[in-house]
Amino acid sequence: MAMGSLSDSDDDFNPEINTTPLVDVMLVLLIIFIITIPVINQSVKIDLPRASSQPQDLKPENINLDIDAQGQIYWNREAIDPSQLQIRIATAAQKTPQPELHLRAERTTQYEKVAQVMAAAQTGGLSKIGFITEPEKK
Repeated sequence: MAMGSLSDSDDDFNPEINTTPLVDVMLVLLIIFIITIPVINQSVKIDLPRASSQPQDLKPENINLDIDAQGQIYWNREAIDPSQLQIRIATAAQKTPQPELHLRAERTTQYEKVAQVMAAAQTGGLSKIGFITEPEKK
């Protein structure tokens, strides 16, 4: 019994990696891929319906409504009185698409004036109201 001997006559121990099982596995995988690739490339011809769509380029106009500290109302930088405001809001509400009302008020404007303009827009039929503010200075 030659345990731990370093002689060349011992043929039981082979320090090389046996690559035969690895080659067998690679050949099996190669055959599987050769069989499945033609199946993947096949497709079914179907006649799909065609639809045409046109993007809507109609963008609603914006109405700039400014209120100064004295309560004066400006419609797109044009001074108007409260009776003209009702008429212009009703006219703008009839347009398609309906314009958006951009409301800008000075810091010292009474809230009552802003609320009156908002109520006039609501009763006139304008549903989109945006508030314009200035960013805080750092």
